[in-house]
Amino acid sequence: MNRPLPPLSLYLHVPWCVRKCPYCDFNSHGIDAGASLPEGDYLAAVLADLEADLPRVEGRELVSVFIGGGTPSLMAADFYRGFLSRLGEALPWAADIEITLEANPGTFEQARFAAYREAGINRLSLGVQSFQDAQLQALGRIHGGAEAERAVREARSAGFDNLNIDLMHGLPGQSPDLALEDIERALALSPSHLSWYQLTLEPNTEFHSRPPVLPEEEALWAIQDAGHARLEAAGLARYEISAYARPGRRARHNLNYWRFGDYLGIGAGAHGKLSHRDPEDGSLIIERRWKSRQPEAYLRRREDPRGFIAGHRRIDAEELPLEFAMNALRLTEGVPMALWEAHSGLSRATLEARLVRARNLGLLVEDDARLQASPQGLLFLNELLASLEE
Repeated sequence: MNRPLPPLSLYLHVPWCVRKCPYCDFNSHGIDAGASLPEGDYLAAVLADLEADLPRVEGRELVSVFIGGGTPSLMAADFYRGFLSRLGEALPWAADIEITLEANPGTFEQARFAAYREAGINRLSLGVQSFQDAQLQALGRIHGGAEAERAVREARSAGFDNLNIDLMHGLPGQSPDLALEDIERALALSPSHLSWYQLTLEPNTEFHSRPPVLPEEEALWAIQDAGHARLEAAGLARYEISAYARPGRRARHNLNYWRFGDYLGIGAGAHGKLSHRDPEDGSLIIERRWKSRQPEAYLRRREDPRGFIAGHRRIDAEELPLEFAMNALRLTEGVPMALWEAHSGLSRATLEARLVRARNLGLLVEDDARLQASPQGLLFLNELLASLEE
């Protein structure tokens, strides 16, 4: 008997931002001065993109929606009302569906929070990054620390009780004391979720080509240790390498990624992962697909008989162990081993053979019922994943 397919989420990408940040490697494109966003055209395009993908999910229930970017809060609430309305008609939703919008904490975006909530968005993720004005300037951000604090209060007034704050650490010129001050200012706002991650110099970014001076490794370890202890003491439990949450407030959408669930990718440059059964033998086929990346090219694809797909590939059986582990091992509690068979369609033995080496290195917890990184494995995740490669 065939097992059920994995849970299904949807990711919607909005590719525009006011200005490209020097550390950002996402598919984001700055707006020319004086230019307006093609909201109507983009809504028509993402709805057509959705319609083209619907036959692939066969009426499966949707458990979460995440709207990322770019800067999704540049779009008016009517844009999301139109998209979510059609999505609700097209697919059944879980009774407790989580619908997240990434937003900048600028004054312009704050004025829209209540309308976003009324449009059906029930979780807000604010890209604060730091509360220190000098740090924000170094990161190329266009808001200030006081403005970020005000944005959190405005979001709560608009009815968002499920709220994430994004914070970076290891910033140019940042000391452990400054990093902890950021955490204290965030905690004073009582977020239900906090994403706290280290700045990395990603390829194809301005910071990669012209690197800023970052804290020394000893300071980075001190920041990591002290920050983790403070967040845990404040009741925000770490459940993923860079994610902390209050009870019942873990990010469901991200959990579905990390548990190797399925997701539709809608919008310019969006990526998706979908599973389906082979009609002949019932085996599980898993495929990744991605959409045309450049906004202008994506908008033209609406009139293209080839549709919005820029590329796709089937994940071969030999790739699946690493693909699965790259996600599942980010979770501090790991995942039940039974999830491997359920979401890969392969026997446990196909994964088990790769785990022996990692366990011998002390990077995995010795538990036959779970796939879980040890404390050492969480610190050295890349080494853990390398040990699982063939």
